[in-house]
Formats: sequence, structure tokens, C-alpha cells
Amino acid sequence: MQVNGINVENATHEEVVHLLRNAGDEVTITVYYFKEAPSFLKLPLGSPDPPSDHSSGTSSPLFDSGLHLNGTTSNTAPSSPSSPTIQEPKYEKRWIDELSVPLLLARISRFKASTVKLRPNSFELLAQDGVSSGTLQFNSAHDSADWLRAISTNISDLTLQNMKMVNKCYSPSDQILHMGWASEKVQGSDGSHIYKFKFLVLKGSTFYIFKTPPVSTLDWARAEKMYNLCEVLFKVSKVWPADEIWIQENLYLNLNQSEDFEDQRPYCFSVLVGHGKSHYFSTELGSDLPVWERSFQKAIFMEVQRVGSKTYVCNSQGDVVCFTVDFVSGFTCFDSKSKNIIWRFKFSQLKGSSDDGKTRVKLLFQNCDTKQIEMKELEFQDLTGVLHCIHSFIAAKVASMDPTFINSQSVTRKYIYNT
Repeated sequence: MQVNGINVENATHEEVVHLLRNAGDEVTITVYYFKEAPSFLKLPLGSPDPPSDHSSGTSSPLFDSGLHLNGTTSNTAPSSPSSPTIQEPKYEKRWIDELSVPLLLARISRFKASTVKLRPNSFELLAQDGVSSGTLQFNSAHDSADWLRAISTNISDLTLQNMKMVNKCYSPSDQILHMGWASEKVQGSDGSHIYKFKFLVLKGSTFYIFKTPPVSTLDWARAEKMYNLCEVLFKVSKVWPADEIWIQENLYLNLNQSEDFEDQRPYCFSVLVGHGKSHYFSTELGSDLPVWERSFQKAIFMEVQRVGSKTYVCNSQGDVVCFTVDFVSGFTCFDSKSKNIIWRFKFSQLKGSSDDGKTRVKLLFQNCDTKQIEMKELEFQDLTGVLHCIHSFIAAKVASMDPTFINSQSVTRKYIYNT
């Protein structure tokens, strides 16, 4: 209220600062007690009441820390609190946002940018448009794990809601089955391997790879890569046991014990595509790996049942023929011109195969009448895609006959417990 006896109630902040700086080595300051302060500053109660002529001020430093008057105020001092007709203003605490990161289609980054090095007890949250939370540091691995679970669960729930809404615009054969973020291992400019975030989508008959999530109908044609689900092969590359999912110290220890993991992450899968090419992905959380495994299996199974059969043009002993994989009848080879069937075998008659890794494959079938093995050699332009298609149809056939087969063959279920 006063500085060295000079009244400063109506002075500006700059004037008071100037007065204090020129007050000398000693200064006498007169203040008044603010009765509402103890509840916020955690001071002991029972302090003396302020003088009636200084019951309240027009401003308070509590305003600068997110505390605001619950009511109306004026620039004049209110009446004495002893007055029964006027209610004293009360202060309430409100949240002030430092930064807001929308969780819809957001992604979590536990690794340092483009590397395989984990951030200890910390992670980064990035919104769909790239807005970053910065590195969120926690006191322990358990605190970090709790927040990871909570945030990832919210992201998954929002993604599922968004999928349901978007799927209303698509036909039953073109539904989005699963989508989400993963990091793809690519070769950097210096020849080393780095990881870049990619948005993956399983929709209808196609596996999409995007740089950013598609938000409009036109975006679907702007995918980096698109592959037919019948001609891709999902393969779990590496997985860590469940008790190491959240304990980063153990993860560091085990990574240091093997030189094979110098450029790899702990939760990885490959998607093998045509012409011998493949994409290598890493998930941020161990629980994401079995979700992608089940989603690929289901998407491929549904696509096989939808199309029913796939036909490829190939060469057999110098002749141009057509090779068909059919979900019901199995394998058929027929003349491309006359359409006459050259040979036909069921899935159960396929006893083995071998290929040169380029164009030629040898299929070994057992003749039901003679019980002899017959070899059929075919040459394809894209051998890998055809082999993946055969694998997809056989897996779908087995799954249709034994629904428990897929779960029993799941690699990640053996290591990661997922609720």
C-alpha cells in the first residue's frame, strides 16, 4: 500500500518498480492481508483479519496463475466484508492450457527421431497435422507406461470411432478394417537405415501406405503404395516377451546383448509384396503387433472369400497358359486360347513346391488315382505375387475349415498378452 510512506495504491507497476529501485539500502513497505490467500498458498489458517478499509484490492497476483474471480468486480474497492448486503467475491482455480494436442489419428514416438534408441522414461506425442507435445519426461518407467497405455487407448478408441463413421460412405466390400501408424525402415541419404512414420490402412481389397492419414476421398489415390491383399504376405519379424514391453531398462539390456539389433526395433513385422520386394515396419507398443497380425489375417481371408479366384497368365513348356487359384476347386491350368483344362488339383493334393526365386516354380501334386507325385512347372512374370496368392488361398481355406487355426499359428500371441 505504501513504499517509505508514499501511497502507491493508484500507482502503475512501472512507477512502483522505479520507486523501489530508488528507495536506498533499506525500504519500508506497507501491505495488507488478503484473506482468501491461505487456501491457495497453503498457509496456516487463523491469521488476523485485514483492516476493514483494505478488505480487497482491484487486482491480485493470483490472476496471473490461473485464479479468477467467480463473480463481477469493479475498479473501486468493495464495501467492507462486514456488510450483510454485499457478498464478498470468491476465487476459483481454472486449468490454463499450455498446449493442446488432438488425439484423433495422433501418434506416439518412444524412440529418438529416426533411430532405434528409446527415450528413457519418456515419449513424444504428435498430432495428425504434426503438432508435437515435445518430449514428455516422467519420473519412472511405470509412470511413463501408465500414460502410454492411457493415451494409446484413447487414440485407438478415436480411430475406431472414425473408422465406423467413414465406413458408412463405403460399400460392404470396400470397408476399412484397420488403420494406424507404424514406422517403416528405409535407407537414409548416407546409406544407413532410418525409420519414418507411415500411416497404414487395410481397406477392401487393398493395403495402403500413406505419409499422412487420408482425410478426403481424393486422398486415397495419393497413397505412396497400394497392394492387392491377396498378393501380400504378413510376417512377424521380431517380438519381445510381454514382461519387457514397458520395462525400458530390460529392453536396453537385451538390445546391448546382441549385435543383430543395431538397426532394428523390438516390435517389427514385414509385408512381403510382389517382385520380391518387402516393407519392414516397427510398432511403438508391443500390444500393437498382434493387432496388426490379426487384422492382416482377417483382411486377406475376407478378400479371398470375396474374389473367390485369381487367374494369372504364365508359360508351361513354351506354351502360354492360364493358372487359376480357386477357393472352392483348388488349382486349375487351362489353355489361354481354347480354354480347355490341361490339369486340375485340389488344395489337399499339393504336397510341395520349389522355385528359383525369379520366375519359375515347380508344384508337386499327388494323383488321387495312382498316388504318384506329379510335377507341374510354370513360369510367371511376377512369381512372388503368385506364391503369396497361393499362400493366401490355402490359409483362408484352412481357416474356413478350422477357425482356431489362425490363433494357434499367431506368433505374437505366444509372447505378448493382449487384452
